Order: sequence, then structure tokens, then C-alpha cells
Amino acid sequence: MFLFFAGAKIKQRANVFKPILNLKKMCNFAPCCENVIMQEKLNGILQEIITAQPTNKEQLENFRLKYLSRKGLLTDLFEEFKTIPNEQKREVGKKLNEVKTAAENKFNELKEKLENSTAQTTVDFDLTAPGEHSELGSRHPLSIVRNEIISIFSRIGYTVQDGQEIEDDWHNFSALNFPEEHPARDMQDTFFIDVSNKKNSIALRTHTSSVQVRLMESGKPPFRSIMPGRVFRNEAISARAHCIFHQVEGLYIDENVSFADLKQTLLYFAQEMFGEKTQIRLRPSYFPFTEPSAEMDVSCFICEGKGCNICKHSGWVEILGCGMVDPNVLENCGIDSKKYTGFAFGMGIERITMLKYRINDLRLFFENDVRFLNQFKSAM
Repeated sequence: MFLFFAGAKIKQRANVFKPILNLKKMCNFAPCCENVIMQEKLNGILQEIITAQPTNKEQLENFRLKYLSRKGLLTDLFEEFKTIPNEQKREVGKKLNEVKTAAENKFNELKEKLENSTAQTTVDFDLTAPGEHSELGSRHPLSIVRNEIISIFSRIGYTVQDGQEIEDDWHNFSALNFPEEHPARDMQDTFFIDVSNKKNSIALRTHTSSVQVRLMESGKPPFRSIMPGRVFRNEAISARAHCIFHQVEGLYIDENVSFADLKQTLLYFAQEMFGEKTQIRLRPSYFPFTEPSAEMDVSCFICEGKGCNICKHSGWVEILGCGMVDPNVLENCGIDSKKYTGFAFGMGIERITMLKYRINDLRLFFENDVRFLNQFKSAM
């Protein structure tokens, strides 16, 4: 009995060791099994990528997060790839890169497709419906006339000069031959900013003649320019006066310039501005910076000289002041008055605009009333 049982125990122990031997055999083939499992996993993921069809941006983002993000499947696969035996890495790595490339290409392809489909999305409104009405503005009447004046003088060779609106005493008064007792230097007529230095006080310019002075100081004759700009004078605001207005002044300096040149230039301007039948007349006047000086009138272009309310039944309308540049002004600016002569003129843009469009209140130019401004749409 003992022997029997002993033999049985020995036989039983042999059976117990069979699984251990089989496990050793399986362990010898483990690398091959891991390779097969990894390959199958990659094939499955590759198939998922190929068949994926996101239809909107949210689904496309989920696709990216699943496969291409830092916590996505491909990141996990590359981590798992590190455990693959070296002799198997080449084959598995090739497949892994194939899956990664497929995922990236698929993502870019789907992204471009969705962007194009979004751009080509049909509108959800009627394209044949009438559009919304947009109010169009118009140029200011002063701008219209200013540009017309510039255009006229540009055609005969005049350039446009611009300058500062805050000026010193020299360029605004002294260089232009204004005596110290001239009314324009009084606080009641000019907006002074700084009078601490009485010999060279600072003020808002009262005319654009200061631009003429700076032009003559900075260059050499000949000069042929106009100076449009905004000027300021201390006046009560009314239908006929304002503390702000706009001027266009002109200057022509060269050798042998005469009063006849001045007259012909102004006649050309008047006929271009008011019509070819317009006549002019020059009346003697006085300005500190010109000698001789004159006021220029044009024949009334409304009544054609017959007499009306605009011309006060005289047949003439005052337009501008002019004259030959005073030799003292030329010398003040460093120009030889024995060699060069010239003429200057200046006009108010508001006055010409009021006459041209028959406007009876100067304040309308500064109130920005659209009912007034809309009347000039046709003049654009």
C-alpha cells in the first residue's frame, strides 16, 4: 500500500510540473506574442482613423484629442513602444509611424474640408431683397469753394503753402510792416496767447500772410503760391461776422512783376470763378504790407450789373484786397527790393461762398446743421 501511494504521489507531482514546463515554453515565445498584439492594436487604430468622418468642428476637435493630443492614443502607443524588445522595434516602429502619419493627414484633410464648407455655406437670407439705405454725407460748402479756388490758381502755376495757426508777433505783424499802434495789435481785435514778451507776443494768426513771410524767409525768389487756411479775430459773432473764418491769400514775387500782372491774374480768377462775362474794378485802399493797395470788386453775377439786393443796387460786389508788396516787407524777409517786386492778394472764403450760394447768415457754416449741409450734395 505504501509503495502504491508513493508511486501515485510521484506521478501526481510529475503532473503538477507540466504547467510549469508549458509556462516556460510560453515565456520563450512572449516577444513574438507582444509583437502580434501590438500589430493588431495598430491595425485596429489605423482602421478607425481611416473610417473617421467628423462633420463639424467639435467632432474634429474630439478626433484630435483622441489620437494626437498629449494624452491621446498615439502618445500611449509610443510609451508602450518602449517596452518592445529591440529585435521587434523596427517592424513595430514602422507601423506606429504609419498610424501617426495617417492620423495627422486625416486631421489636416478634415480640417481643410470643414473650413471650405463653412466658407461656402449658403446664406439664410434673400439676396434679391433690396439693400438697406445708407445716408451719404456731402462736402462742406467752404471746402467746395476752397478747392475750387485752389484749382483755379493751380492752373496758372500757383503752388499751395500751409502754415501754423499760432504765430509770433514778428511773422503776424512786424515783418508785414504793421506799426506798433496799429489796431490789429490791440487785445480787442486779436486773440493773444502770451503777452509776457511784448516785443514778440504769441497770438492766433489774424491772416495767412504769416505763411507768406515764412515762405520768403526760407527760400529765394521767384515765388508763386497761394495760402489757404483758418484765421482768428476777436469779433462778436453775428450773421455777417465770426471769430473764426477762412482765407486764401496769394503771393507772386519775381523780377519785373507789375500791377498789370496783378490785374490780369485777378481778372482770370474772377472769370473762372463767377463766369466769363465777369468784369472787375480796382478801388484805391490801404494795407500796411502793400503799396499801392486796392480793393477789388466784381460785377454782380446775380443781376449782371443791373442792381439787386446782393450788390445793394450798385452792380458791383466787393471780393478781395490786393496790392504790390511793400519794399519794407521784402527787406524784412531778406529779399532785395531793388531787384524783385511782387504782388499779394487775400480773400475770405466765407464771403465768396455766401455770394456764390446766396447764403444770408455766416453762422450756418459753423453750426453743422444737416438740413443746411444736405443742400450741397449735388456739388460733390
